[in-house]
Amino acid sequence: MRTIDVLVVGAGLAGLHTARLLAAQGLDVLVVDKRRSLAAGVRTTGIFVRRTLDDFDLPEDLLGPGVRDVVLYPPSRRGPIRLTSDRDEYRVADMPGVYAHAKGRAEAAGAAVRLGVRYDGMVGDVVALHGFGAVRARFVVGADGARSRVARDLGLDVNRRMLVGAEVVYPVRTSGGRPTFHCVLDPRIAPGYLGWVIEDGRHAHVGVAGYARGMARGVRHLLDEFAATAPGVHAPAGDVERRGGPIPVGGVLKRLACARGLLVGDAAGAVSPLTAGGLDPCLRLSEFAAAVAGAFVKSGDVSALGRYDGAMLRRRFRGRLLLRRAFGGLRSPLAVEAAVAALRGPGGRALAARVLFGDGSFPDVRGHDGRTRLRPSPG
Repeated sequence: MRTIDVLVVGAGLAGLHTARLLAAQGLDVLVVDKRRSLAAGVRTTGIFVRRTLDDFDLPEDLLGPGVRDVVLYPPSRRGPIRLTSDRDEYRVADMPGVYAHAKGRAEAAGAAVRLGVRYDGMVGDVVALHGFGAVRARFVVGADGARSRVARDLGLDVNRRMLVGAEVVYPVRTSGGRPTFHCVLDPRIAPGYLGWVIEDGRHAHVGVAGYARGMARGVRHLLDEFAATAPGVHAPAGDVERRGGPIPVGGVLKRLACARGLLVGDAAGAVSPLTAGGLDPCLRLSEFAAAVAGAFVKSGDVSALGRYDGAMLRRRFRGRLLLRRAFGGLRSPLAVEAAVAALRGPGGRALAARVLFGDGSFPDVRGHDGRTRLRPSPG
């Protein structure tokens, strides 16, 4: 039976980024994913925010043009609020391309990546992998999504508060206008969240997300209904791609690590509770996880895992968790109409701009001395 230092379950952005950093430390790393192609089962819109673009080396050719304009619509769609930044705030990525790029970088660092291999569980340090055979892993990284099986097998915390989302993506003929992020707040189509349209000049992404309990007609039906009249939608010019899946919004889980493994990405609940953005926290937490896991695997000192503390991270998100609960409680279109009306004044616009354009993000874990450690982010 093969023995490896670290098994990473899940070849999404979190898993591949963590694997690359661990392999760069000289560890024997294996990444497995049940998908046979990284272009299959994409669950994210692929919106990168400015702070991620500033701090991480993302391939320029896989990013769409910068988006500076956000338009917020009430349920009536009347009197929308336009917010414009003086900087590029968002860029939409070709996510299959980003995954392929991350896979290549992980492999170049020395990690082995095997697709079409399913995680079937673990007993002690022996992990069953369908399509590969059993391996003995000194440490396991769960990067297997919001409903992580690895988390349950390790006895760690699991996500319990989730939105469910669906999105349709299609090529478009250029509209000739500025790239714009359209956000529709309407509990009839997206209970507890919003419907969105973002066009990067090549593709239009139209989606809805919300709490499943409020989606009596189902998320796909609501998506089709929204896409038929969504603002900013231009005539499709090709085949349609559909995406979707659960989005954890309960905040970072408290218990993220034990002596047998740890969690990253959606499996760790590393998603903004308010905006449901997960790509920035995915990358930041993965860097922290790789530093902690590497130190533990090399030294065997369990105290190294103590730094990977979800309870400490959650303290940074108390305000956003409260806002998430308040927003989730707006179930009447009239209540949402009133809430959007309150944002039209100077104070409301400033609050909306802070949420949408602010520098605050997932706590940075990069130390100025080169060590990876937790430190607060601005904002």
